[in-house]
Amino acid sequence: MNRIAFLILLFPFISMAQLKPIVKDSVDVKYVFVKGDSLAKEAIDLDEVILMNKLKFENKDEHIQYLILKRKTLKVYRYAKMAADTLTKYNSDLKLLTKKREQRRYSKRMQRFIEDEFSEELKKLTRTEGQILVKLIHRQTGITTYNLIKDLRSGWKAFWYNNTAKLFDISLKAEFDPRTSKEDFFIEDILQRAFQDQYLEKQKPALEFNYYDLVDAWNAKNKLGVKQ
Repeated sequence: MNRIAFLILLFPFISMAQLKPIVKDSVDVKYVFVKGDSLAKEAIDLDEVILMNKLKFENKDEHIQYLILKRKTLKVYRYAKMAADTLTKYNSDLKLLTKKREQRRYSKRMQRFIEDEFSEELKKLTRTEGQILVKLIHRQTGITTYNLIKDLRSGWKAFWYNNTAKLFDISLKAEFDPRTSKEDFFIEDILQRAFQDQYLEKQKPALEFNYYDLVDAWNAKNKLGVKQ
């Protein structure tokens, strides 16, 4: 009996001795599996997703105008994106050239490239599509089309282009501002929805606006009956 009692008392200590201690690493790493590969990280980095509610239009006519604007915006956005890419390359390449003669030669080559690349396509745009493009170029580059031409060509050329564009009711000096222009707000809304649906390839713009702030601002203006 004494032996049995002793074994009963000793059993908990024997059981504890048989358990292997669990050694925890100082860094607790979770693995995420992507296409069969394991990544040592706690989460996958995802692009920002904007939750977008259905827009409220003042009337049927405004809704129709939005749909027309959508078709034209989706059509010309790629030209604005190309302009921004070209300008970025132009500026970066120009910095590598130290001699003014080399800079002038490169500028002329870039001018010919822009004219060959854009001129025929831009001639096919309607007046409203051209004006939307002018605004989108300002959104993507932070520079008005007028100043882009002025920098690439000359002040006189920019002046001539602007006055020619005025004949078609297009201002090359037009800026993109969705805070004050309802049409520009609609354009921003159209772009954000197209990016979310992956219909358009998103390019980081030079001018960024908080979409939710824009929605709140325009909802407040509509409640006050402010027309833009």
